[in-house]
Amino acid sequence: MIGRHFISLAAMLAAMPALAEAPLTLSETEQAVPALPAILAPRERAALENRILSERLDTLIPAIMRAEGIDLWLLVAREYFEEPVVATMLDAENFHARRRTILIFHDPGNGKPVERLTVSRYGLGGLFAPAWDPDKQPDQWQAVADLIAARDPAKIAINSSDLTQFADGMTLSQYDRFMSALPSALHERVTSGEGLAIRWLETRTPAEMEIYPTVVRIAHAVIGEALSRKVITPGVTTAEEVQWWYRDRLMQLGLTPWFHSSVAIQRQGREGMIEGEEVIQPGDLLWTDFGITYLRLNTDTQHLAYVLKPGETAAPAGLSAGLANSNKVQDFLRAAFKTGRSGNEALAQARADAIAAGLDPSIYTHPIGHHGHGAGPAIGFWDNQKGDPRGSGPIRPNTAWSIELTSYAAVPEWGGQRVDFRTEEDAFFDGASVRFIDGRQTEITLIPSE
Repeated sequence: MIGRHFISLAAMLAAMPALAEAPLTLSETEQAVPALPAILAPRERAALENRILSERLDTLIPAIMRAEGIDLWLLVAREYFEEPVVATMLDAENFHARRRTILIFHDPGNGKPVERLTVSRYGLGGLFAPAWDPDKQPDQWQAVADLIAARDPAKIAINSSDLTQFADGMTLSQYDRFMSALPSALHERVTSGEGLAIRWLETRTPAEMEIYPTVVRIAHAVIGEALSRKVITPGVTTAEEVQWWYRDRLMQLGLTPWFHSSVAIQRQGREGMIEGEEVIQPGDLLWTDFGITYLRLNTDTQHLAYVLKPGETAAPAGLSAGLANSNKVQDFLRAAFKTGRSGNEALAQARADAIAAGLDPSIYTHPIGHHGHGAGPAIGFWDNQKGDPRGSGPIRPNTAWSIELTSYAAVPEWGGQRVDFRTEEDAFFDGASVRFIDGRQTEITLIPSE
């Protein structure tokens, strides 16, 4: 029997103090300054990651192969050159593929379990059954070809796609070697595994959604620290210094960013976003974009903060109204989610509804999960608010999304200056509705100037 024997996920979570106390659930309300949740030690992280990976392999692989009508899926990676799908199938003790790692999933049909095989020099944590003896067959590619021929699959999927990087892992050299070894009678059965790769990467399991609120809460807590007097001294601190504070803070916490965070300023009388060595001043509207990777899940968040002028106790009403406008665009977009609707169709519907409501939106939402910019249909791009081939795929249930967008509005207190109210919050689509994973920002964070 392939796989590891684990205690139940619930029991495992209960045994981990970092996740056991007051487990978080999906929430529409975001805490303004949330406490930082406890973070698991490396050994606890590895156990949890392996448990979730084992469940994903057991449950998702049969479902997506049958949904796509594929009975054999071949995945190939090389050390330090892991393709996106294989990288998510390595257990927590294997940081990289070893030499050439070849994985095969075979569905024999008739309700039988899907075989999980590795034609590789080294095993993979007991999750795949070894299927190659180099002493008997030194040629790894011939061993693959013999294994496939013996199973006589009707469709052989390989990860090759012009549309998405997530399904384009088969390199030319490996394709040539594979096809040279594969019997010519089977060549016409080789097809793209694009649908399999996207479904594997985009689907979030119940176990993942049990921990995702905590992952997002950690990100929100770090942002809460960054946009405070703990980090920012108006008149002294630069936007760039806050960016690097994020990197330092994550290093202290043993966490990893998946991109270098952004911090920028909008200021009355200055056009556009001001970045870099610009000193943060009272009266500035700050914007930040920040994301972490933890327990193999990614976050992506954009928040706004206002630096109070001396004597002020609230942000100008025009700034607060601008954020409220972006919240309205979020709601129009969430309402546009329908199972089977393409990303392009959701974009067109949300934009039409927002514009009809008198808003000035720009929507550039994307899936999230194993990757920050994840597999699945895009819903707009900041530089393309019309249909795009990358948004042609269907929206599916059990997927996570970074609801990323902006709306523009003239701020009366700033002399009618046009301001960009960017926002981004992580959410989950269950097939019926889109719910935020740890709430969303509805009020601008206030930073005292004194």
